[in-house]
Amino acid sequence: MLTIIAGTNRKNSTTLKIAKFYQQRLAAKNVSSTIMDLAQLPTDFVFSALYENSGKHEVFNQFRKQITDSQQLVFIVPEYNGSYPGVLKSFIDGLQYPDGLKGKEVALVGLSAGVLGGAWALSHLTDILHFLNVDVISVKVRLASIKSHFVDGEITNPLYNELLEMQIEKLMLNNTTIYNIS
Repeated sequence: MLTIIAGTNRKNSTTLKIAKFYQQRLAAKNVSSTIMDLAQLPTDFVFSALYENSGKHEVFNQFRKQITDSQQLVFIVPEYNGSYPGVLKSFIDGLQYPDGLKGKEVALVGLSAGVLGGAWALSHLTDILHFLNVDVISVKVRLASIKSHFVDGEITNPLYNELLEMQIEKLMLNNTTIYNIS
């Protein structure tokens, strides 16, 4: 299973819209996926599902199970205050440690209103994922000035579309058994 994670808890976010766009790109290649919207996390999970409460929150455990059941993950990550959203870090902290993400293949897509396209966010997140023994694929897509390049549910920048296509192809090639590619 491939899960796309919309890495913010902001309601009706551009991040979620990009996640849906990414899912459409996958579907066009007959790759099924699900979207995990962090805006749907239980509002109290930071206090009721982490540390000594790990594994005890029924609703949060459904999120954990989806991650466990996924072979591949795509993180759609907005840049907040020079890094990635705190809710995403808290979510990662709530996964089973140390093996909650171990061995997963992960693709990263950063986005920002500014010109760096989430470069700092992706850098910080990559460090955390490497610490957790995650295979982060080399094609990291940075969507800078996203509000100018995402119109009516479509990415209008040809380079952005090309990079997303490269990333999706890499995901598919790395798991030919999942996607029945011959």
